[in-house]
Amino acid sequence: MRLVERPSPNHGPRRGGPVDVLLLHYTDMPRVADALDRLCDSAAQVSAHYVLGEDGTVWRLVPESERAWHAGVSWWAGESDLNSRSVGIEISNPGHSHGYRRFREPQMTALESLCRGILARHPIPPHRVLGHSDVSPGRKIDPGHLFDWQRLARAGIGLWPEEVAPTALSGSGIVAALAAIGYRTEGPDPAHPANRAALRAFRRHWCPDTLEKPFDDSMAGMLKAVADAVKKT
Repeated sequence: MRLVERPSPNHGPRRGGPVDVLLLHYTDMPRVADALDRLCDSAAQVSAHYVLGEDGTVWRLVPESERAWHAGVSWWAGESDLNSRSVGIEISNPGHSHGYRRFREPQMTALESLCRGILARHPIPPHRVLGHSDVSPGRKIDPGHLFDWQRLARAGIGLWPEEVAPTALSGSGIVAALAAIGYRTEGPDPAHPANRAALRAFRRHWCPDTLEKPFDDSMAGMLKAVADAVKKT
């Protein structure tokens, strides 16, 4: 993994609590140079701790001891200041705005190395290795359905249940499972816009091949398995 220093002025002090979230994004820009320029532009008021190029190069923009500005309006398991609780990585990808595509092998290899180092430095449990879409459902969709979360979990980074059995869940049971994982929910009705957005974000992360399919017992099984795994931690 090649590490390059590219300091960004866009950061500030963390505001209490441990760093216990690893938050992954895609850049949604045609070139990594475009993302670096924006994340280092004081007028943009955005940043991340790291940017990962398609060739596996890693740029460090903000020290992990500082609060980078990458999560925006977000929420997870009762916390709304995710910037103070997280390390943010921007992964170069054109995104849905410029021709979304699968992430490159050198990127994923470098990401595994980068994440292992971060996890060694901070008490981040597997169920708090998340995508921007998880903490901002309905607003963000990155790193998207082509990101290989299962591969990361096999490398010891993040959560992916080993055993999943199809199951039936009631509407309120679906919402309860989403809340147990950490998603922001509103009341027991699965038709509530916040709950629908949370379920779609869950599917984007753990059932990416099902986004355009009706919710069924196999997806409910994955939802229950993830919720059960989180409850055990």
